[in-house]
Amino acid sequence: MLALIVDHSTAHGLRLGEIPPPKPVPHEALVRVVAVSVNFGDLQDGVAGAPDGTVPGWEAAGIVERAALDGSGPPIGTPVVSLALNGGWAELRAVDARTLGVVPNGADLGAVSTVPVAGVSALSALDRIGPLLGRRIAVTGATGGVGRFAVQLARLGGAEVIAVTGDPKLHGEALRALGADQVVAPGRLPDGLDGVVDTVGGPLLVEAFSALAGNGTLVAVGHVTEDPEVFPVGALLSRQGQDNRSLVTFFLLDSTNVGRGISWLAGKVSAGVIDPGIVWRGSWRDVDEVVEALRSRQLHGKAVLDAAAQ
Repeated sequence: MLALIVDHSTAHGLRLGEIPPPKPVPHEALVRVVAVSVNFGDLQDGVAGAPDGTVPGWEAAGIVERAALDGSGPPIGTPVVSLALNGGWAELRAVDARTLGVVPNGADLGAVSTVPVAGVSALSALDRIGPLLGRRIAVTGATGGVGRFAVQLARLGGAEVIAVTGDPKLHGEALRALGADQVVAPGRLPDGLDGVVDTVGGPLLVEAFSALAGNGTLVAVGHVTEDPEVFPVGALLSRQGQDNRSLVTFFLLDSTNVGRGISWLAGKVSAGVIDPGIVWRGSWRDVDEVVEALRSRQLHGKAVLDAAAQ
C-alpha cells in the first residue's frame, strides 16, 4: 500500500512509497484512509524526531474496512475519523476502535479529518475550565487550529470570548465571525478572566495567568514560541480577588472518552455549526508544499491532504 514515509535524505523528510499493510490486533479497526489533516506537531514529533521508515500522522478520516474483532468499534462501511500517535498518512490504518469518531453519512471526510487533534484539544481544555455560560474566556493563538475551535466552542457554551492574536487588525474580523467578543494583542489581555486556553506558551502564558480572576483556570495546550515561561517573584502567590487559581495540562489520548468527543465535533463540522478553518487542501503527493508552508508559519488554519487523490 502507499504511505508517506519518513526519509531524512529528502528535502522535507518525507516520501511517498510502498509499505506492507498493517495487521490489526483484536481491539483495532482497519480504516481505509480518504483524507488526513497535517499539524505542525506532526512535523515536530512525527517527522523530525522519528526514524526513517516511520509512517507519521495523528489524524485521518476514512471508511472502516475491517471492524475490530473484539466488537469494540463501528461496523464495516462506517465513515470515521481516527486518532493515534502515528500511522495516519497511509492508505490503510490500524487504530484503536475506542478512539474512532463516527462521521455522518455524506460528510466531507477532509473537513472532519481536522477534528481529532485541534477540536478535541479545545474541547478537553474547555472541559477543564468548567461551565462556560456567562464566564470570560480568553483563547491565545486564536488563529491556529486549536484556537479556532476553542473560540467557537467557548461561544457555543455561552462564554464571553476574548481572542488573542499577534495581529488583531488583520485577523479581527475573521475571529469575530467565529464568535469572539474582543480581539486583542499579547500584552492587552483584560483582567478578571475565568479561564484561558493557551496554545502559545512563553511570556503570553505568564501574562494570561496573571489575568485570571479568583478560581480561574489556565489550560496549557501548546507551546509554539521558543521563549520560556518565566514567572516573576510572587506571581504564583494568592492575593485578594485571585484566590484558588490553577494552571493545568492534559495528555490528549488520556482525555475522557476521546471517541465520543470526536463524533460530536465531527457532527458539528459536517452540519456547518463549526468551521474547521481549512486554508490549504491538496493531494498527498503535494506534501512538500504544505510542509514548507507549515514550517514557515504561512498557514493560519488547517491543512488537509486527500489520500485518495493519486
